[in-house]
Amino acid sequence: MNKQQFNKRTALRFTHFSRKGYALFSVIGREVLVGVLAVSTLTYAKAEGVSTETGYSLDSLSREEMKLDEVIVTGTRAPLTDLQTAKIVTVVTRDDISRAAAESINDVLKLVPGVDVRQRGGFGVQTDISVRGGNFDQITILLNGINISSPHTGHLSADFPVSPDDIERIELLEGGYENGLCGVVNIVTSPSCATNKGVNALANVYGGSYGYAGGNGNIRINAGHFSHFLSAGYTRSDGATDNSAFQNSRLFYQGGLSLGNVDLSAQLGYSYKPFEANTFYGASSTDQWESNERLMGALKASQTFCKNASPRGGWEASLYYNRWYDHYQWHRDNPAGENFHKVDARGVSLSAWFDSSLGKTSISGDVRNEGIWSTKLGILQDEDKWQKSGGHDAQEDIKYKYHDSRTIWKASVEHHFLLEQWTISPALTYMGVSDISRLLPSLNIAYRPSEAWKLFASWNMALRMPTFTDLYYSGAKIEGNSNLKPEKTSDFQLGARKIGRGYTVEADLFYSHKTDMIDWVTYQIENGELANDNSDGIFHSVNFRMNNWGGELNLSVLPQELFGGKNPIRRIGIKYAYINENSEYDVKVIQSKYAMDYLRHKVVVSADGRIWRSLNMSLSWRWQDRIGENNPSYALLDARLSWDAKKWSIYVNGTNLLNKEYYDYISVRQPGIVVIGGVKIHL
Repeated sequence: MNKQQFNKRTALRFTHFSRKGYALFSVIGREVLVGVLAVSTLTYAKAEGVSTETGYSLDSLSREEMKLDEVIVTGTRAPLTDLQTAKIVTVVTRDDISRAAAESINDVLKLVPGVDVRQRGGFGVQTDISVRGGNFDQITILLNGINISSPHTGHLSADFPVSPDDIERIELLEGGYENGLCGVVNIVTSPSCATNKGVNALANVYGGSYGYAGGNGNIRINAGHFSHFLSAGYTRSDGATDNSAFQNSRLFYQGGLSLGNVDLSAQLGYSYKPFEANTFYGASSTDQWESNERLMGALKASQTFCKNASPRGGWEASLYYNRWYDHYQWHRDNPAGENFHKVDARGVSLSAWFDSSLGKTSISGDVRNEGIWSTKLGILQDEDKWQKSGGHDAQEDIKYKYHDSRTIWKASVEHHFLLEQWTISPALTYMGVSDISRLLPSLNIAYRPSEAWKLFASWNMALRMPTFTDLYYSGAKIEGNSNLKPEKTSDFQLGARKIGRGYTVEADLFYSHKTDMIDWVTYQIENGELANDNSDGIFHSVNFRMNNWGGELNLSVLPQELFGGKNPIRRIGIKYAYINENSEYDVKVIQSKYAMDYLRHKVVVSADGRIWRSLNMSLSWRWQDRIGENNPSYALLDARLSWDAKKWSIYVNGTNLLNKEYYDYISVRQPGIVVIGGVKIHL
């Protein structure tokens, strides 16, 4: 490939993925490698005869007919093609989601090897998501590129106002990037009909074990310059274990307007979920209860400047607002141990990029304000400043007496040297909050010896502020620390990807040096051999140091392409992740809630194919081995069986089919066999 071919820009558009949809990680300014989908995944995507999403057959499409050499992506602040990007991002496609035995977004993420998904309740009623040995507070979660992570606690970040039926893809970036300390998850809901005028609608009604029942519906409208997407859903269950019943209501809107080379978009979301919390936050209470309510909104505007039909520069601006209400009871209907919280996070960002003879350069600025009003968390306010409790569960006699807030800002510059076989992308971010500021440099390099091979190396630094829970929470056997320092990490990564006929192999190794990490521990108060005799038995939030390293290996095989013929198996996947950690504390630790309780080994084996005509089946087997006491390894088998017609489908999902007894958290038993069936209708 000569330099002229490499720099050629061709905007390729196709039905399922839209160029305008790739606003991937625009908030944090990092790369995405969408071309992996184009070269490999699209070889089997929708190849099952008739697509229930679009209604047309793809059986006859060959590899060369679907191969996309240069898909324009905007994973960095400046748009780059697949060949140019210096990062690999794991992408879970719409087809991956529809084939998985998944009732929630969290269920889908269980199949990603580098992700640790730990449930407290069945059906994802409360789920903690972490990446590469971190904890649930140390990832950033985005919805269509907008930061929706909770500064209160990461326990609430994975409550989404959308269902799996609404999602086009899920994108995962592993490692430290700016304030995504251990990783970033982006949920993308771009309408499927973004490139076709018309109306698409979906209705999904389902029910199954433990009184699980509900429905989701969405409608997508594209009227040329305007596009609209509206979804709603409701789910309930009697609970798969004692005291774990829940209800979940959600509503989401996404709209867009194209005016020449200017694009405007908006999104609004709402969710409300009351649930019985069993022993979620402590084994000494079995009748805990909680409700989470979330409201969100965001606006975006962008413009691209072209010369001779080729993009030469552009800008993007976004404005967003998130609010959470949380109501928690240590004992149901008992005011002792009851907490009310109201949390706000609002932000604005502006970025611009331009082409030059040296490559592509981007500059950006972001400001985010986070605040909490609470009956427990923050700094006690004067009585004349107290606020009435709000939200669905507001009570007239309850006042928010505590408050704290902070403003986080950052400015970044990034440049991409684009050579014939190399991309070299240095970046520098200046991040500050209160009297704390820090430079966060990064360097990402990609080498392409051929179209089939890609080698990459990276070094990135990141910073994360403690949550308000880390700083202020105090209760029975738990005590926060308002003097906690921000967490810092310096991450190194080496990797390679090989795309062959009928297979894709990806491998990477990583090393991370972390300082001032946050953990909740009990520790020895005074020196002595009998630690338990010198402990107050209270979990304190403390800073500590940690180094971790590991690697991942992913193999995807497409038997239909590899062996030809009418092979019933469409895809086989084998994935493995390994992590090892060393932690150093300034105190002698007796117990740790998080750092000494990480996932060391994870294996995921999956396969899907067509049994007969429109009858499809997918299987996934997952084995996990966790470090820490009372954490026996376990293996789970899940399956999905579906009859997929042009306008409708009937499906049955089965999880934990071997009826294994297992725990993601020591005190919370997970359900045995769960069977859920449903009907989807596409209009």
